[in-house]
Parts: sequence; structure tokens; C-alpha cells
Amino acid sequence: MIRLLFSLSVFVVSLFLMGKAATANEQPNLVFVIADDCTFRDIGCYGGQAHTPRIDALAEEGMRFTRCFQSVAMCSPTRHSIYCGQYPVKSGAYPNHTFVPDGTASVVQFLQPLGYQVAQSGKKHIAPRSVFDWEQLPGNSNPDFEAVEEFVKGCSETEQPFCLFLCSNEPHTPWNKGDASRYDPATLELPPYILDTPETREGMSRYLAEITYFDSQVGQAIDLLDEYQVADNTLLIVVSEQGNSMPFAKWTCYDSGLQSACIVRWPGHVQAGSTNNAMIEYIDFLPTWIEVAGGDLNSDVAAKLDGKSLLPALAGKQTHKELVFGEMTTRGINNGSDHYGIRSVRSDRYKYIWNFTPEVAFQNACTSSKEFVSWVREAEAGNSQAKELVDRYKHRPEIELYDLAKDPLEMHNLADDPKHQETKRSLRQELDQWMQRCGDNGQATEMDALNHMKRGQPKRTKKRASA
Repeated sequence: MIRLLFSLSVFVVSLFLMGKAATANEQPNLVFVIADDCTFRDIGCYGGQAHTPRIDALAEEGMRFTRCFQSVAMCSPTRHSIYCGQYPVKSGAYPNHTFVPDGTASVVQFLQPLGYQVAQSGKKHIAPRSVFDWEQLPGNSNPDFEAVEEFVKGCSETEQPFCLFLCSNEPHTPWNKGDASRYDPATLELPPYILDTPETREGMSRYLAEITYFDSQVGQAIDLLDEYQVADNTLLIVVSEQGNSMPFAKWTCYDSGLQSACIVRWPGHVQAGSTNNAMIEYIDFLPTWIEVAGGDLNSDVAAKLDGKSLLPALAGKQTHKELVFGEMTTRGINNGSDHYGIRSVRSDRYKYIWNFTPEVAFQNACTSSKEFVSWVREAEAGNSQAKELVDRYKHRPEIELYDLAKDPLEMHNLADDPKHQETKRSLRQELDQWMQRCGDNGQATEMDALNHMKRGQPKRTKKRASA
């Protein structure tokens, strides 16, 4: 009976929120702050070592999602999926340095007709300009907060609702911002999938310092909302993006790569200090913004979106999706394998990973980093743990299966365990069906990646530093 009453109360609150959001003169502002290559579990309020006082305080004022996922642990496809609300292969933006076709509907085309002023500052990594035709504020790699202040001030004076994307480049390498002296390399705790070498510890120290630097950027955004008295009518979302560029995070389909921190503050709508264990995806943000702004999710254009509005979850519902999906392609990325496609599906408990070409060595910018090179040095010197981790990263079986309840860091592959064959079969069926819905032809799609990259176009752009 208690569970029934709770479900009914969530349903009623959800209807109230949807009705309230649809009222034009009460349209909330939308602010989205995103980091770059930050492993979610390194943030303070997620149990990490990084000093993140502003993010931690925000979690006390809003809702902290414990199971938020993106579809690709790479920068460019992640941003396209956020702004366009589609899975990467379906939109065509699945490799890195990518683009969506002209005519694709993005957040701009959805929110501008509803009266929103849409703007972005900081890292972009998206194309073409015709799709992302927002007001481009100054700020190339990081938000320009002087320009952001002018934007917020202007919207507060005209009382026009705004949608603002603040896109940091931290803690992306080269890890040269923030105060690394705060993090003594000798005393840092390393997860079991990270080899303990001096190079690893020194890199981890500088990486954590950049998370703290990102935290200060979150604080600047919050302070501006407070200063211009728009915080009470602003839906603020802060996410960490994919995992860091240490091994087994970015460029992989492990949770350390695909899972993200996600904290939402919306005064009067989201319960302060709450935690939500629902599985959600980045593609759910756009449908949420459309619904909050009073848009029609049943329109022909919105029907193409793959995401699902988060309003019930923001009202406290602890379930959202039964499965979340991931993919990775190395083709065309910096120092990437010529072709190494990966697809994954994750249920509440299990993760299934399909490596298309296990006979190919897996490599990317990580494998040429000084941290990973130190692992190889230790492996060649006879360190058995180093050899195991290097081999596990570069040479993988076709199928991987993990029990996330018992093995949250995905260290023990159960794919060959007879006790888990039915789980493996069921998840593979779900993965195959998802790939079919997305138009994903597996290895053929992997080999076609260059045709979906700006680097693969006749007029090539200058090679970017990010990978």
C-alpha cells in the first residue's frame, strides 16, 4: 500500500510539473554545465578524492543521479547526442571529430520557437553550424564568464527565458590547470584497474587538480544565477562527461568510461539533497528540456528523438530505463586502431560488451601516454600485475560479461561461465535489436566511420588536439 501511494504521489507531482512547465510566462531557464574527461567517481560527492566544494554543495541543494550514462566515451559524439537527442549511429555522429547531416533538429530548433534564447560558451566539437545555430558567446575551450554574465544579465532584464550551455575543457589533458600541490602523489588512492607507478601518481595528482578547477567554474555559473536573481526559476544540470584518459575509462564501454556524474537543481521542483538511482542517458536531456519549456514531444520532429523525458525522475521516481547502450569506434581518432568497434548493453545488474575485432590490438591516445608507457615498462621488467593490465587493455576477447552488483569495476569477465549463458544470450538479443533500430551494421559501420568525420571530408580541417 505504501509503495502504491508513493507511485500515485509521484504521478500526481509529475502531472503538476508538466502542467506548470507548459505555462509560457513561467518557462524556466535551462543551464547545462559539462566537464571534459572526468571520471564520475573521482568527484567528492560521488566518493572521490577531488576537492569539489561547489559541486558537493549543489548536490545538497538538488538531486544526485547515481546511474547516468552517455552513449560514447568520446567528446564529439557525446555532445551531438546531448544537443540532438539521438543515439550516435542513428544520427551519424558516432566517431570522433564528427557531424550530423544538415537539417537535423537540435536543441536550437526545438527551443527557439518556444521563445528561448539559446547560447553556448566554451568547448564546441560539433558541426555543422546550420544545426547548432545558437548565439555563440566568446570562449573557445572554456566558458568566458564575462560574456556569460552579460548574457544572463540581458536575459534577466528582458525576462526572456534562456537555455545556456557552459562547456568546460577540464579536466581534459594536458592537466595543467589548478593547484596540483593540493594532491600529494604519494598519498593518493588508486583503483585496482590502475597500475601504481610514479608516472601514474603524478598524472593523477594533476588530473585531480583540474577537477577542482572545473568545480570553480561550476561555482562561477551558480554565482551568476544568484547575482541576477534567476536561480529560483532555473533548471540547472551539471555533468562530468566521459571518464578520464587513464586506461579503462575514456574510449571504452566500461562504466568508468560511459557513466557520468549528474546533479540537477530546480528549486521548488526537485527535492533538495535527494539521490536518484534510476538509469538515465544523456539523450534524455533534450526531451526533458522540450517538455519543461512547454514543447510537444508528440510532434513528428520530436518523435525522432531516442531519449525519454526525465520529469518523472526529477519528481522522485526511482526507475526510468531498464537498459542503457554504448558504442565506441577507434577509426580516425588520434593514435587509434585502424578499426576497433565496440558495442555494449547494460541492465540493472549486468554489462555485455561485444568487441568486433578481438584479433586487432586496441589502442588510442592513452596507449601512447607517459602513464601507460610506464605500465609497459613495468610489464617488460617482469611485473605480473602490469603485464596483466597492459594485456587486458590492448587485447580483449570478443565477448565480455560483468556482474556489476558483485564486480562494479568490471574486473572479472564471466562470458565463458556456464551459469551466465542465459544472461549473455538475453543481453545479446537486446543489443542486436538496438543496433538494428539505429541502423548499425556492426563492422561495416565501423569501417564507414571516416565518412562521418570532418577529417574524412574533401576539405579537411586542421587536425585537432583533442582525441
